[in-house]
Parts: sequence; structure tokens; C-alpha cells
Amino acid sequence: MSTIASISTAPGIGGIGIVRMSGKDCFSILDKIFEPKNRQNIEQIKGYSIKYGNIVEKGEIVDEVLVSYFKAPKSYTTENMCEINSHGGNIIIRRILEICLKNGAELAEPGEFTKRAFLNGRIDLLQAESVIDVIHAKSEREAKTGIKQLEGVLSKQIAEIKQNILDVMVNIEVAIDYPEYDVDDVTNQQILEMLVKVEEKLVKLERSFDNGKIIKEGIKTAIIGKPNAGKSSLLNAILKEDRAIVTEYEGTTRDTIEEFVTINGIPLKLIDTAGIREAKDEVEKIGIAKSREIAKEADLIISIFDSTKDLTTEDKEILELIKNKKSIIILNKIDLKTILQENDVRLQKASEHIIKMSALNYVGIENLYKEITDLFQLNEINLDNEIVITNLRHKNLITKAIENVKKTKETVEQKMPLDIVAIFIKDILEDLGKITGEMVNEDIINEIFSKFCLGK
Repeated sequence: MSTIASISTAPGIGGIGIVRMSGKDCFSILDKIFEPKNRQNIEQIKGYSIKYGNIVEKGEIVDEVLVSYFKAPKSYTTENMCEINSHGGNIIIRRILEICLKNGAELAEPGEFTKRAFLNGRIDLLQAESVIDVIHAKSEREAKTGIKQLEGVLSKQIAEIKQNILDVMVNIEVAIDYPEYDVDDVTNQQILEMLVKVEEKLVKLERSFDNGKIIKEGIKTAIIGKPNAGKSSLLNAILKEDRAIVTEYEGTTRDTIEEFVTINGIPLKLIDTAGIREAKDEVEKIGIAKSREIAKEADLIISIFDSTKDLTTEDKEILELIKNKKSIIILNKIDLKTILQENDVRLQKASEHIIKMSALNYVGIENLYKEITDLFQLNEINLDNEIVITNLRHKNLITKAIENVKKTKETVEQKMPLDIVAIFIKDILEDLGKITGEMVNEDIINEIFSKFCLGK
């Protein structure tokens, strides 16, 4: 493979910038452009060591740097690698990259360093994908899940399931190769026992995706209500900042406002919507239509009502909208004289979760957090003791493997020949192999790594 180089730090002004190189010519290129204060032959320099000196071009000092050395195979890519730590800033870091390219390196593609780590066998595809999850994590739980998968926790579980299958496949191959020995009945029983065990493990992984989706994508939460019921005040109270305009005038919010906030380590994607009422103009009409659509698609609806007034036609429409959905009703403005109460039958028919609040004064906000936590059982998501699937590609392949397990069970129960059964079992192994990358094609590999940032 060629020697690749890329900037690994984010663009902009910063304390340091890093240019990374990997490949067989890494150290010879470095030798042309780096003048250490204490020069040594590369054979004398230990891996995992740092040298101080200058990057130079045509005798001119470009920058004062620290260079980290990583010798094959003990590096991120398993190749010879170095990282040039320079002063931060776009000009210097780009010039150092250009000097590397002039002296024989090629510009790395997005994710190419991690791709080489995968192709060289240091990590599997599942672990490579977890690198993206760690980089893009929006909460502590998502980062923790990504780190666990990067450590190979899920990979080990998949390997264990595959081994359960392979232990029985040995007997199947013997039975196929030596048909004179009548071992079909014994082999069939072993196959069924194995399939039951494998299915249980796969189903458990598949079900974990419900929690994994929450951890990775967050809870899509729509805040709906009539104009001036307090939607924007509630958004500001949750975010603890004045994100939305709050006035005494109705209909201030004409479009949606989206923000992320973390509750118990889980991100909430909050969407403040336009107030639901009879629209007065075309712009407001579009905003209200969007509010209804968002409410239908949301994982959670927080419907807010002005407790100083009785339910109106628009309020009743909102109650119909939240029926049979995960929802929380907020009776707002309890700092004023209230009319609506928690025991109102019309409210209780729409949702079991009713909270009193004064959003403007931040009263009752902790009760809302507790209600959300209980509703989605966030405290029960134990990342220390559970393996959680967060990647849709992995979940779809596990679902496909479960379907193939069921088909295999049918062939065994129908007493089909063992060579036919073996074909179905190999389909299960292929599904699992696609998760870890053993059976995946080049197009899928390229698609996965194209999602990476440059320099990773």
C-alpha cells in the first residue's frame, strides 16, 4: 500500500494541529522534512516515542514540532506511522501536509487510516464502525456504547454465536462425508438444540436495538399546544437558556425550533412547534400543518395546556392527537389562578402522565425529567452489563440471521437431507460474517468508510 497523509485535527485556530502519515515510506518521507534536535537512525528510535525538532523545506524552518513514532505492527494501522504535532492554525498545518505530499505521500481518503486497520486485521468492521459512533456521540451513554463496541464486546458475542454453530457444523460435515454411519437422528437433535440457543442470543441482541436507537438517535420529542400556552417557555426552561422568543402575543412561533438536550445520559431532540389553532395566514397555516406532522412522527409528545383556561376546541384536537402515543400533558401557569386540574377526565383519557408546571418560572421541570425517565425506562438501560445494538446495519443483519435460523429449524423438522440443512446454516454464518466484515463485499466497505472524516 502507498504511504498516506492527512490532517487529523479539526480545521480552525487551536493550540496544536496534527498531520498523520502511515505506510511503508512513512519514516523515509519524515527523514526528508524533519530535523530533530538529536538525530538518530530510525532503527534506534523506539516505537511509542516522541522527538522534538523542526519541519523544514529547502533549509527554511516551517514550524517547531513534536513527532510521535509508531512502528509496525504496533500502530493504529499496523503500518509504520507518525504524527506531526505542530502549532494550530490553518496555514501552518496545511503547509506541513503539502510538504509531506511533495515528498512522496498521497492524500488519504476519508476514513482510510481506520480502513487500513480493518484490512490489516487489527480491528473488525463492527469495531471500525464504532469509531464513527464515538466521534459523533451526542451523549455520555452513546460514547460509552461506542467505546464498548470498539473494545470488541459485541464482536466477541457474535464470535461466540458463530462458534456455537461451527461446533455442530463439524458433525454435519462428518455425516455428509460418511453417510454409511447412521448419525442423522443424533445430528438433527444437536442441530435443533444449537438453533434454539443461537436464536435466543440473536433475539436478545435484536431487542436491544430499541434501547440502542434511543441512545444513538435520542428521543424525538414534539412540544405541541395552542398559541401562548407556554411551549417556548418550556423549551427555554429545559434548555436553561432563552432559545425561543416568549411574548404575550399569540403565534410568535411560526416554524419549528430544534435543539438537543441530555437527560440521564440520553439525548432528547426537542422540537418546539407552531401553535395549533385556526391559521390566520398562509405562513402560519404551513407551520401548523408541520406541527401536526411532527407530532405523528415523534417518539414522545409533550402537550402543554394553559391551566388558567378551560379546554377549547383546539385543546380537544390536541388531546385527540396524543391518544395512543407516548405523551406527557403539562398543565402550565400554575403560578396563576388555575381552572384545569390533573383529575380532569378529558385529560386522563388522553394520557396517564399529567404534570403541573410554571415553565416561565422553571417550577416542576424536575418532575418532567423524572416522567420522561420513567416513561422510557432510561434507568434500566445498563451499559455495564448489557450489549446494546445501536447500528441499523447490524440490527438488519441480525434480523435476517434470525429468519434464517427459523428456516433452518423448519428444514430439520421436515427431515430434509443434511446437505440441504447445511446450506441454510451457512446462510446464518454469512449474515453474522457480514456484521464483522468477514463476508462483506468491497462496495459496502467503501460505503461505510466514506462516512468517516479525513484523517481518521
